[in-house]
Amino acid sequence: MGVFGNVREDGLNQPAPAVVYWPMVDQRSASRNMAYLVRSDRVGTPGFLRELQQAVWSINPNLPLGKVQTLSEIEAHSMAQTSFAMVMLAIAATVALLLALVGVYGVVSYIAAERTYEVGIRMALGAQSGDVRALFLRHGLALTLAGLVLGTGAAMLVTPIMSTLLYGVAPTDPVTYAGVAIILAAVTLLATYLPARRASRVEPIIALRSQ
Repeated sequence: MGVFGNVREDGLNQPAPAVVYWPMVDQRSASRNMAYLVRSDRVGTPGFLRELQQAVWSINPNLPLGKVQTLSEIEAHSMAQTSFAMVMLAIAATVALLLALVGVYGVVSYIAAERTYEVGIRMALGAQSGDVRALFLRHGLALTLAGLVLGTGAAMLVTPIMSTLLYGVAPTDPVTYAGVAIILAAVTLLATYLPARRASRVEPIIALRSQ
């Protein structure tokens, strides 16, 4: 008799059920299906499966050998549905990120075009190109920070609902949130910088004539 660690009989994404192991002392309680775990450094090498078959058949040539799987194959099968959902979510997230990039770029470009006359006055009064870029970048950074705060709060409310799709990652994993925030901030600032740089290169006289 003894106590074993948790065994995930229903897959890696499901909690471990309560399992009791009985010794095979009574043939009436024995199952016709037996499962064995073989640990070897030669798993996956040519001829290894054949050697296992020969070892079983040397004891009883009438015993079939079926459903031979490596541990990685068992893990992949148990996580197939979760992996598919994660791939779909990754595709949706990538599309959303590209749309956000295009959207921010379009908005900032529109703002820069609307403020062309203002930019011309600033540059005529001595403002440098770096000052103009910083003007738009500060505006974009403020919007980015506000979006990250709101988005992080919304994600912390929604993520626990998706906890069944998570394995090895907590719904409020700080590393994940920090990584996503850095990526979103970088994309947003890039989308802000491009029209800001274009606006800073406009000649003051041309900007003043745009009014």
